[in-house]
Amino acid sequence: MNQDASYFFCGIGGSGMLPLALIVQAQGHRIEGSDRALDQGRTPEKFDWLRAHGVTLHPQDGSGVTRSTQTVVATGAIEETVPDIGAARRVGAVIKTRPQLLSQLFNAAPTSVGVAGTSGKSTITGMIAWILSQAEQNPTVVNGAVMKNFADADHPFASALVGGPDLFVAEVDESDGSIAGYDPTVAVVSNISLDHKSMEELRDLFGGFTARATTAVLNLDNPETAALAQILPVGKAITFALGGETADLSAHDLQPTPTGMKFRLIEGWSEYDVVLNVPGAHNVANALAALGAVKALDMPMGQAVKALETFAGIRRRMEVVGTVNAITVIDDFAHNPDKIAATLKTLHAFDGRLLILFQPHGFGPLKLMRQEFINGFAGLMREDDVLLMPEPVYYGGTTDRSVGSEDIASGVRAAGRQAEALPTRADCGDRIVEIAQPGDRIVVMGARDDTLSSFAAELLERLRE
Repeated sequence: MNQDASYFFCGIGGSGMLPLALIVQAQGHRIEGSDRALDQGRTPEKFDWLRAHGVTLHPQDGSGVTRSTQTVVATGAIEETVPDIGAARRVGAVIKTRPQLLSQLFNAAPTSVGVAGTSGKSTITGMIAWILSQAEQNPTVVNGAVMKNFADADHPFASALVGGPDLFVAEVDESDGSIAGYDPTVAVVSNISLDHKSMEELRDLFGGFTARATTAVLNLDNPETAALAQILPVGKAITFALGGETADLSAHDLQPTPTGMKFRLIEGWSEYDVVLNVPGAHNVANALAALGAVKALDMPMGQAVKALETFAGIRRRMEVVGTVNAITVIDDFAHNPDKIAATLKTLHAFDGRLLILFQPHGFGPLKLMRQEFINGFAGLMREDDVLLMPEPVYYGGTTDRSVGSEDIASGVRAAGRQAEALPTRADCGDRIVEIAQPGDRIVVMGARDDTLSSFAAELLERLRE
């Protein structure tokens, strides 16, 4: 990287951009940026924090991009309609996508761990970060979500960990194809299922990712990931499974506890009792993936298991906001059928009706996965559970809006479960407050919208009244 260059992050408040900006800043570069949320007055405390930490903020109108020495970092898709991109073209500034910049930093590190897969990435990345930090390995970490272990008053947006240059851990995304740019020492693949791309494309992308790695950590419980393990040379894969005797790391005797999970880990001839303070069988699988990654880095298993016990989780991953009048509000990032299924299964391990608010993050996913959403909710909801859906967030543009929330809700109703589609999230909130009873658990589900957490907190306050 050019030492005297300054970096301008377009959408600097985003969960993917903010950690990257902090890491680039730690390397001694000047950081500037813009964000639509800043212009609209949303999440002001985040932007105050950035200013206090030496980041210069500009309106998203192109006025901040004035020099050819600036590198302008855009999201995965460079949208020519964004004024900052137009300004960058005019002044001759270099334009990079976030994945290009992240993979450049990642590939420059002597040892790198890339965490990929349809679901579980943020949690696995957070677990690896915590295990390595507890072992004083000083990793630099880029995650797509806030890691509670590293969040404090000085670091409220701890989706990144600024460590040393020798060990880099990152969540890697297949949805935009950028996974093809990463050359990891250790490639972790949690699972592969339909989310954004066709199965053929996904097989290609994940196949290349694991082939380029020194060691691949693969989940034998997922047929697509298990197929990758079959084609790798002997000794290149570390495998994991729930109960699978043939895996290098396997979990047995899973026991849910009110705050998490207990299980027995078998690694070759060794056995360990593992205590997790995050709930659900899917988090046992995530823990195995993280343990596989640090095993690939030659870390002693006993030490890694001990560190996992104090892993506090990831913000908005089944995060309990609070309980009032015996009604619990939970904030959750679930937004595709796999993640929704994991959340519903975990919550149904304990009694109580679920009132589910699901805010889709766009019309595209609803159209692509309409039947999977319907089957997922209808198959895993109980008779007394209620699903409430506002219309997807629409920021303008040419999106095909032919499939909306009512299409999902009517499909769920046709399968014999309770579901309502209402015009806005506020309407859904009113309805929840109206029907909530002691013993209920309210789950606020959705992604790519920072205001969902404040909505969940507001629901809790309204229930106090």
